[in-house]
Amino acid sequence: MSSHVHFLGIGGAGMSPLATILLERGETVSGCDLHLSPVTERLAALGAIVYEGHDPAHLTGIDLLVVTAAARSDNPEVVAAKAQGIPVIKAATLLGRLMAGKFGICVAGTHGKTTTTALIAKILLAAGLDPTCVVGGELPEWQGGGRSGRGPYFVAEADEFDRRFLELSPRLAVVTNVEADHLDYYGTLEAVVEAFRRFVALVPEDGHLVLGGDDPRAKALGQGKRNAFTYGLGEENDWRAVDVRPNDLGGNDFRALHQGQAMGDFRLIIPGWHNVANALAALAVADLLDVNPAVVRQAMATFPGVGRRFQVKGETRGILVIDDYAHHPSEIKATLRAARERYPGRRIVAVHQPHTFSRLKALLPEFAAAFADADVVVITEVYPARETDTLGVSSRDLVAAMRHPAVHYAADLAEAARLVQTLLRPGDVLLTLGAGDVFLVGEQLLAALRGA
Repeated sequence: MSSHVHFLGIGGAGMSPLATILLERGETVSGCDLHLSPVTERLAALGAIVYEGHDPAHLTGIDLLVVTAAARSDNPEVVAAKAQGIPVIKAATLLGRLMAGKFGICVAGTHGKTTTTALIAKILLAAGLDPTCVVGGELPEWQGGGRSGRGPYFVAEADEFDRRFLELSPRLAVVTNVEADHLDYYGTLEAVVEAFRRFVALVPEDGHLVLGGDDPRAKALGQGKRNAFTYGLGEENDWRAVDVRPNDLGGNDFRALHQGQAMGDFRLIIPGWHNVANALAALAVADLLDVNPAVVRQAMATFPGVGRRFQVKGETRGILVIDDYAHHPSEIKATLRAARERYPGRRIVAVHQPHTFSRLKALLPEFAAAFADADVVVITEVYPARETDTLGVSSRDLVAAMRHPAVHYAADLAEAARLVQTLLRPGDVLLTLGAGDVFLVGEQLLAALRGA
């Protein structure tokens, strides 16, 4: 490992865990971001040198520049690094290097990766296995998504975007599900599936493959593989949940079976049937690693979830505000269903900010049908992320395609915040949905209600 590593976009969800691991290992770490944030403040407290904005002067004394896939080749720091002969690598390459020599546990899939990765990490920590972990979300217990452990296991979220998960070396791989996403990069669903085929092929014959058996594409990845196992709610799965029932903590209790044999009852305090499936994936991994089921049970029962995954932001004047990262139609459906189950009898008001024009255009019919469990919907304009081409689509097209009886359009977040204040009434649940900055709507609402 180089002695001084500089991160371009150090505050990002994929970069900050890597920076944390290097800092905990005693490496010299610096980084920059367009805007400072609580994440960059935490990294600075750990010893990182953090700059606001991009400037070639930041490269003084560095040995390696780490960039995200979104980093432009004309970024001044990238240009200067190449001119000075400083190696430039992607974050995924660094993750692969850090994992080398460890027992890699990699969690992939279109949905559920972050929560599943975080729960596996919590279980292995509770078992005293001291894993190294990279999670693409904030865990309250760590105040971040990364930790450096002394144990043999390396637990990592494996992102399929731009095939970056092919940089990893999994000995145990989880694939939660496979759906059409990132079509701006892949072009077709078949190309997505092929990337996942290549990912599972990285698992050696003496390793393990844990597949979401209720998802046909994920299940098919195990065809012809003796080391492939499935989990889910369906009867044919190796690990399955039965007798799923709501508990008084807002989550679900369930009985787990392994190949028909009872493993006992388990409790979750996070809502939704999709999280029962995520918990089964973590249980399967723990079982394959011979973790005591009692340890798994306790870790699950105290797992608070991950930041921006059904995160309760606050409740004021009878209005509950929840934020979720859901930015794919299937995720939106699952999150709204979870809200409906957790808060029966309360009105669900959803504010969604579509994430990237390419995703909205590719999945417009699916997005239009995703909001059936919301009583009121506000659609704000697209968060472009890395994209500059609108592809001739906007959120107005989504509103026009929806057959929802109470859907509203907001040109920006400020308008959305004003609009929801007129729509909400005591007893309502406001759910902000999206991978951009739509969470600000909920935060602004809470501040306004508390200050009124």
